[in-house]
Amino acid sequence: MRAVAEQITDQLDRLLPPAEGPRGRVVEAMRYASLNGGKRLRPFLTVTSAGLFDVPEARGLRAGAALEMVHCYSLVHDDLPAMDDSDLRRGTPTVHKRYDDATAILAGDGLLTEAFAVLGDPATHPDARVRAELTLGLARAAGAAGMVGGQMVDISPERVHLGLDGVTDLQAMKTGALIRFACRAGAILGGASEAERAALDAYADDLGLAFQIADDLLDAESDAEALGKPAGQDAEADKATFVELLGIEGARGRARELVESAIARLEPFGERADTLRATARFVVERES
Repeated sequence: MRAVAEQITDQLDRLLPPAEGPRGRVVEAMRYASLNGGKRLRPFLTVTSAGLFDVPEARGLRAGAALEMVHCYSLVHDDLPAMDDSDLRRGTPTVHKRYDDATAILAGDGLLTEAFAVLGDPATHPDARVRAELTLGLARAAGAAGMVGGQMVDISPERVHLGLDGVTDLQAMKTGALIRFACRAGAILGGASEAERAALDAYADDLGLAFQIADDLLDAESDAEALGKPAGQDAEADKATFVELLGIEGARGRARELVESAIARLEPFGERADTLRATARFVVERES
């Protein structure tokens, strides 16, 4: 994962070159938001899933970099005062604190838009149909039926009243949609069969939910220094979370169940999917 993270950072560095003149400020903010570390889990899933189908690494890295641009844009906007109002991200000041609110908004807009330019470029895949499917898939995962819709639910007044099913549906949009696309993108690049795509979709759905439960546990049990971002915000906002609904041990047990389910989904791929199996275990064992 570290090796792929470094490759993705190099890819982003090349795809987002510094600019001169007045517009240079927004490009600088885009680079600050996207080159500033992170696990790069989503692009790692894209590259690793693509590897199941012997996709050239350069194609997986480009698709993964586009996905990471969307993820980073979402973090920039989530941190704004009108949203989660966070001052810290990955151990450094958030974009609106390092620059200003307007620049942060434009930097997020720029990253989102640039992601589709990357997917639409023939360098990502020579077949226009593949590029179109990638573009459509990311748009759906990031839009009102996916991440953006989940974020809207998350900040709505109804959020505090959600039960377990409601929180599960919320997180399937807010967090899970991009994780599902991460795995689906590898399958698209590789021309996978419908059965193979379904297996990866099911793996990603289990993984995404386990990831969110682990996030809720970290938010409840860790601190800002360890996380690199504010901790305990969900409790302060009185938001319904998996920890609140299931308790610490119940949430931890549910995450473990989901990991075992995710691992079982990969049976059709045999030993080729061992890295994805290890990734499922990682998401619930991580400390940040």
